[in-house]
Amino acid sequence: MNNETTLETQSDAAIRDALERWRSAVTARDIDGIMAHYAADILSFDAVAQLQFSGAEAYRRHWQACMEMCKGPMIFEIHQLSLSVRDDIAFGHYLTRCGGVENGQEKTSWMRATVCLHEIGGRWLIVHEHFSVPFDMQNGKALFDLKP
Repeated sequence: MNNETTLETQSDAAIRDALERWRSAVTARDIDGIMAHYAADILSFDAVAQLQFSGAEAYRRHWQACMEMCKGPMIFEIHQLSLSVRDDIAFGHYLTRCGGVENGQEKTSWMRATVCLHEIGGRWLIVHEHFSVPFDMQNGKALFDLKP
């Protein structure tokens, strides 16, 4: 294994660890823990509420609103994570099952996610993410019942 491959493998492991800590913060409803994984200039195309969120403060408000909407225990799973890492930039995509448990009933859906990270000050931070839900073009409705 050459030096470049070793660094990419180490970076891959560090990114997967960071995304797992971020995911754990989401399920714990820990807003500070969630936001610790974003760069100050995060640009997010979330699937909920508006076209984009620019900057950490705007995205923090969005995360707080999401936590208020979802009552009960949070469900947030990352499936089929694929990463491409070069130097201090990484690109990834995955499927996520997210939602919560309300009155003992699970309310979740699958979404697609794309994430871009930048190594800043020795930490991999999310600089861009995009969540989306497929929709039916004939009726304009989101397809929340799709499964991988």
